[in-house]
Parts: sequence; structure tokens; C-alpha cells
Amino acid sequence: MDTAMDTANIVRHFRQILIWPLQLDPLPASSGFQNHWEPLACAGDDCPWREVEDEFTADPREFSERHYFEFVNFLPFVQRFLYGEGVSQQAGAAGRKSPIRTFRHRSIATAKLTLRPGSAPLEFKVAHADLYFFHDIDIAMLNLEIHADDLPLEKALETLDGFRRAYPTCWDSSGEATRCPARVEFLGRDGATLGVSDYEKRDDYLSFVCRHRTPRVAAHWQALLRPLTMAHCTGEPTHGSYKLIEDDRIPAMTYLGFADPRLLSRGDFVRMAFGSRKGQLAGLPYGSRFLEDFEARYCYDRYWDQTVNEAWTGARYLCTGAMFTLAGNASDPFFSNAETGLLGQFRHQFFLLGLIVHFHKAALLMLSDRLSLAVNHLDPGNPGSVRAFQREVRHDLEIFLRFNHRYWFHEISNQLQMRDLHRLWATHLGTDALYSEVRQEVHDINQYLDSARAKKLADIGVRLGVVATFGFIGVFVTGFFGMNLFSFGEGPLEIRTLVFLLVLALATGLTFYTISISKPLANFLDALSAERLSWAQKFGALREIWRKPRGDKN
Repeated sequence: MDTAMDTANIVRHFRQILIWPLQLDPLPASSGFQNHWEPLACAGDDCPWREVEDEFTADPREFSERHYFEFVNFLPFVQRFLYGEGVSQQAGAAGRKSPIRTFRHRSIATAKLTLRPGSAPLEFKVAHADLYFFHDIDIAMLNLEIHADDLPLEKALETLDGFRRAYPTCWDSSGEATRCPARVEFLGRDGATLGVSDYEKRDDYLSFVCRHRTPRVAAHWQALLRPLTMAHCTGEPTHGSYKLIEDDRIPAMTYLGFADPRLLSRGDFVRMAFGSRKGQLAGLPYGSRFLEDFEARYCYDRYWDQTVNEAWTGARYLCTGAMFTLAGNASDPFFSNAETGLLGQFRHQFFLLGLIVHFHKAALLMLSDRLSLAVNHLDPGNPGSVRAFQREVRHDLEIFLRFNHRYWFHEISNQLQMRDLHRLWATHLGTDALYSEVRQEVHDINQYLDSARAKKLADIGVRLGVVATFGFIGVFVTGFFGMNLFSFGEGPLEIRTLVFLLVLALATGLTFYTISISKPLANFLDALSAERLSWAQKFGALREIWRKPRGDKN
């Protein structure tokens, strides 16, 4: 029994993929479309990020079955989003690139984690660290993939929970950050240190929040993302700045291969699903009532059967939104196959699925945040603020329109497993509800702008109508007496020009003056046409024309 438990407590292959959405500060308006990758593409040799060439434009002989299997799992419009368009057979038209641009860190090789003070560090190989940018959307996604073999389950769960912490949320009495590793270190291919965590620097995190009203990202994450810098951090060269769009828990995907996953307890599966540490108790990490529908809500058991007599148990998919976990038998060739097996699918198809759903949520949160900020900064009594609000909202409405037609889709695949996992993942992230909420916000603000525009046009119409009404009086009088009441048809040219200029100035001044008091004049005309008012009240409205302050903002 002890041997069986020891077998169950060893992760034969551990792999974790972080998918971290970051909100990018908008580029200057003069730059046109928001292509945030351009500064990195133009960076010098000292920049660690290099653009990854499209696999689909390489030599067809290098196009493997894995690439093909990945491609055909998605519907055509998702294929265009992920891979772009190929060369057309008609007229030799060139294809279009995907709106996604990928940059890979060329130096990072190892992630070294010290889970607790005084414990031996764990070394994880870094498969790659990528930055994904999206055309005309102020979002970047950091993808970091680490892996190791023969890891105790307790340490695997602690890594699962701690490595994805962007910053600490609290500290214990000894000054150590809770739920964070004691130390995280990124090493380069030459063994040089690229970045070290600073979770223990409590005062630095507190002062940053006090000054800037936003949490500070841990030092090792900042080092990895350079030359991108965190907003409010100055004093170093930058190729763009970012800010957090979610909390301290970076979304993660985890692949866990066991000698026999049927020996795992229900509590182990719960911890793997939620990214919880194993702790001291062997039971459930949460209350039984909270977990009574755990299997129905969070487990995709299409290929899972825990019956002891079952020769093939398949794999179990666990999804809680921020966490996606795939657990199975490491000795099963299909489960561990890195090309077309589940390991290959996890690293490619399932990763792209996670990239899509987290990108959707991040883009919607970004748009909602920008709309909220625009409304918060609006001062209806300040014309400059109103104009700035209208410009910002129009820009955000254009972004939402392009996002809606270019990036948003409810279905991504007709493959049953991919379709089911997409729905499960999107449901737990709440992207459909968030989309409806943002769309309603856009609709409400658009209605506000339309009503404000209609009110302004109506006000202009009223003022022009008042000017035309009182101008009609002058036109009627001059028409009645004829244009020769004063004969200026003859005489010196200088006198006629002078009289023309004087009359022009008088008419212009009278028109401008009428426009300036057009609002109280309109009120007088309303009073004059009201049958319920007495003549004294009507003439009182006439006197109000010159009593009302000229600085009226209405």
C-alpha cells in the first residue's frame, strides 16, 4: 500500500503553461492602428525578444503532421485568425498574415524555484517564453512554458499555485510572502541570472500601491518582460508600457503525468483543478457542500473511468477558468506523445484554445475599463472635457466594432472535444456574460452621444429659427418700402462703398447679437405663443431677455 501511495504521489512529467494577459498603454493617436509589436520589431540587438516566423510560410517539407493536426481542429474563420490566409490560386494574390504577432525570448532557459525558505531549489526547463500581440488591440499575452520530471505531487501542487503569482497579496509574521515561492530565479542559456523575485520586499509593494493605486509586478516578471515596462515605472528605456488587467493569479494550464492516476484521491483532483496546495490534511481542501457538484461543473470526463478493473483509463480534463489541468497515465503512449498525442495537443491545440478564451476576456475587460475611465473623467460643464470624452468614446467604439467582427466568435471547432472544452472554459471565465455587459455599455454610451448630438442640433435649429424670425421683420420692412427708400445707386464710389460697409457691419452685428440672445428670445416666443399666459406675463418674458446673465451655459 505504501508503494502504491508513493507511486500516486510522484508526477512523472510536470508541465505548466502560463497565459498572462496584460493591458498595454495606447500608442500615440498619430500612429494610426495600434500595432504594439512594432517597437520590439525595430529594437536593436540588445533586445531579448525576436519575432517568430510563421510556420506556415516555411518549406512544405518542414510542415509536420503535428502542424496539420493542429490546423484542422479549428473552424475556417478561427484558422484565419490564428494562421492568416494563404496565397490565392486566382490571379496569384498574396495571402494575409494573421493579426497575431509572436515574439520569443531568445535567452531564458531555466526557472529555478525555492518553494520555502531553506529548502532545496527546484529547476524547471523553460520550453519557451513568448509574447503575443494582436492587431489594433491594446492587449499582450505572455506565454511561459516550464517542465520537469519525477516531481513529488506536493511540490508539483505548490509550484502550480506559487509560480503563477504576479505579486504577493500578504505576508506572514516572519516577513515572507504567503502563497508565493521563497525565491524565483530566471536563468539564461549561459547560466547568467536574468531576474530574481523580490516577494519579501513588503515595504516596496506597499509604497507602490500607496503612490500609484495599482499593485507592483514582482521583479523577476518585470525583468522577463523588458524592454516593456510596467506603467508608473520610470528611469529605464522602454518599448511600451503595460498594466495589470486581472489579479495576482496568472492563468495557467497544467499537464500532469502519473504512473497510475486512478490512485489519486478526490481531494488531489480538487487541488489540481483549483491550483491549491496539498497541505497537511489528506481530505478535501474545501467544504463538502461546495464540492458536491465538482465533477459535474469542473470535470470533463469523456475519456475518464476510474474503475480499478478498467484496463484503459484515458485522461481527465479539469477546468475552473483560471486553471486548466490535464491528468493522465504517463506510461500511455498516446497520453505522452508530443506530436499527435495528448501532450502535443495540450501544448498546441489546447494552448491555442486557452489563448483565445483568455484573450477574449482580457480584451473585454480592457474595453470596459476604458469606457469606465472615460465616463469618470467626463465633466459635463467643461466643453474641453466633453470633447475629449467624445473623442475617447468614439475611439473605443471603433475598437469594439473591430473586435466584434475580427476577434469574437462563439464557436471555434466542430470537433466534439474541442467544442465541449471551449464551452466549459468560456463558461467558467464568464466571457459571454462579459461580452453582453460590454455591448450594453457600448449601446448606452452610443445612445448618450446620439441624444447629446440630437439635443445640440435641436438647439442650433431653435437659435437659427429665432434669428430667421427676427430677420424676417427687417426683410419685410425693406421689401414693403422697396429697395430705393434711400437712393445709393448713384454717387461717388467711395461713398457707396462706405455705406455698404457700414450697413454690412450693422447687419452682422445685429445678427451676432440676435444669436447671442437667441435662447431667451426663444423663451419669449414660446411665452408669446402660449394661450394660458396673460399679456403682462408675456411682456415679462420679453424683459427677461436682458435680465438673464449672458454667461448662461444652457
